[in-house]
Amino acid sequence: MVDRVHPMPPPPHPASPPSPGKDDALAAATETTPLHPAFHAPPVAPPGMYIVQIPKDQVLRVPPPDRARRYRALAGRPARRRRLRRACFGACGAALLLLLAAAALVGAVYLVFRPRAPAFSVSSLSIRGLDGDASSPVALGLAVRADNGANGKVGVDYRGGGEVSVSYSGTRLAAGSWPAFRQPPRNVTALSATLSGAGVSFSEEQRKQLAAEQAARAVPLTVEARVPVRLLFGKVLRTWTVDVKATCRVTVDTLAGEAAAANRGCRVKVRPFLWWWW
Repeated sequence: MVDRVHPMPPPPHPASPPSPGKDDALAAATETTPLHPAFHAPPVAPPGMYIVQIPKDQVLRVPPPDRARRYRALAGRPARRRRLRRACFGACGAALLLLLAAAALVGAVYLVFRPRAPAFSVSSLSIRGLDGDASSPVALGLAVRADNGANGKVGVDYRGGGEVSVSYSGTRLAAGSWPAFRQPPRNVTALSATLSGAGVSFSEEQRKQLAAEQAARAVPLTVEARVPVRLLFGKVLRTWTVDVKATCRVTVDTLAGEAAAANRGCRVKVRPFLWWWW
């Protein structure tokens, strides 16, 4: 088999000028294409945007000495705020836990002991010196019945400093101190108090009304008592001291000597309010 031989083109004549088209093609073939145009050409900003290039030696990474103190003050504010916020959250959480624990304790005590308010009634009254003369003193003996039978596990401690008074039609007749004593559960205590007044004067209208009521043997009186008490739950647990105000309306047959009292009902209020008394 015979190989075909292609004729070689003749070399260019040294005197002839090189062809410009061929030189450009040769230079384009031998030139190395860059990997990415961004390595050599500056970035092209989109329309409406400006790119500012700052030399690295002019970039301030540390604040200057004249503003270092202000920088530290501004940089420390978020940390202090975070600590203050955490402290506030912690205090609120602790207070909420204490309230929940107190509510749970009060609820457990109520479910176990079931406290109730004691009941009061007026047994008898003895009145001396109530003749309408303002110069004559008034002496009044009061017998009261305190009933704690509704409480099977709760005692009542009547503290000293209480006061009891008797009034007629808004006019106070006499007043005295309430005796201090302790009342165990399921107990009824009869107590007596001596009241005194400096003299009572009635208006003409009150005199007429009082004469008609004495003739009918039904004189309405109001007995008010304000006593500081504490509830006793067993031998250890007890409440704080609160003021108990009892208002009893009674009707007596006479205002001279020993009088029989007919109770028309007593109302008990507690200040400050204890939620288990109503």
